Amino acid sequence: MNLKNVLIFGDSYSTFKGYIPEGYATYYSEVEKPSTDVRAVTETWWYPLMEETRSELVLNNSWSGSTIGFTGYNNSDCSKTSSFIHRLDKLTEEKFFEKNEINTVFIFGGTNDSWSNAPLGTPKYSDWQKEDLYCVLPAICYFIKRVKETLSGARVICIINTEIKAEIADCLEAASKYFGAESIRLKDIDKRSGHPTVKGMAQIKEQVMNSL
Repeated sequence: MNLKNVLIFGDSYSTFKGYIPEGYATYYSEVEKPSTDVRAVTETWWYPLMEETRSELVLNNSWSGSTIGFTGYNNSDCSKTSSFIHRLDKLTEEKFFEKNEINTVFIFGGTNDSWSNAPLGTPKYSDWQKEDLYCVLPAICYFIKRVKETLSGARVICIINTEIKAEIADCLEAASKYFGAESIRLKDIDKRSGHPTVKGMAQIKEQVMNSL
């Protein structure tokens, strides 16, 4: 199996220092810290996945603490900073998709939308207004639709974390199905401080591989 040219939209779970865009917040690095035992990029979920599938990671667009929608922690406005939606807009404006062929997209988010207690709203599949995107569920629908529209020929795979609000997990799955993306609901991931350990990363990679 070859996923060819891969793009990841992620949060802390997919970061590693030196492998994400400059200026984006990172969680995982080679620096030892008590909150995680992940010390090497080879211990992430995505690095061995790229190697095993003989695929190329064109861009890891991951930002620690980021939400899909426009509402971040402490009700902060992420509409022009870290939100998944803004980062997609930024890539479009920079003509990234015109310059790079992308065959597979992994969307791995929703965790911070859950943890930050951003307003959920209700799922909305069309006719979004900007204010809708400050609520989690319509923002998820909008983002998946935009990714599918922007990369109509790509395989889009939504990875759904464990231990997040059921409404968010269900919406990620339903919106993926509605817009023609795939979804993978993770199970029993080993974590420390809410983040995958080395064991947890390997479990994510295996579950993704099995679903592919």
